[in-house]
Order: sequence, then structure tokens, then C-alpha cells
Amino acid sequence: MRRVKFGKLFTGRKIDESIIREHLALERTKLANERTLLSYTQAALYFLLGGLALIQLKEYEEMHYIGYLALVFSVLFVTVGIWRFIVLKNKMKDLLKGKVESSAGEEEQEDP
Repeated sequence: MRRVKFGKLFTGRKIDESIIREHLALERTKLANERTLLSYTQAALYFLLGGLALIQLKEYEEMHYIGYLALVFSVLFVTVGIWRFIVLKNKMKDLLKGKVESSAGEEEQEDP
């Protein structure tokens, strides 16, 4: 195995921990947003499969209504998931651009 030398690239630099924490917090929020979208999609696929299975049952005609209801829930889950993903993504963009101000931060600055 070969030994890797990092040189002065990492030893001479001071790292601002507040910037790193803020960056990592934003990345965690983005990943959580993506996980939430995937969870909504997964639930929608389960409702879709369940609804299609209930509709195809020939012996139980009264279960067809539940199958159609499951298909409606499937479309609803996909719609809500995509809508929430887009809303949070836009809020994150606005936060990074500085359009969204923290009310707690404003109160602290006004009380000197």
C-alpha cells in the first residue's frame, strides 16, 4: 500500500466550523426532502398495486370500490409528495438567497 501525503493543503488552512455546520445542515435538509418524496412515492405504489389487485378480483365485486379508492389515494399521495418536495425546495432556495429572514435573529439584533 502506498502512503498518501496531503502536504500543506490541509495543515495550513483554518476551517470556519459555523460555515461547515450550516452547509451540512442544508445538505441534511435536502436529503431528508428527497427521502420524504421517495416515501410518498413508495406509499403511492403500494396503493396502486393494492388497488389494481382489488379491482381484478372477480369473486368479490363489492371490493372494487375499495380498489378504486386505493387508486385515488395513489394519485393523491404522488401529488402531495411532489407538491411538498417543490415547496420545500423553493423555500431552501429563498433561504440561500436571503429572502427569508429569521424572526428570532431580527429580535436579537433590535435589543442591544
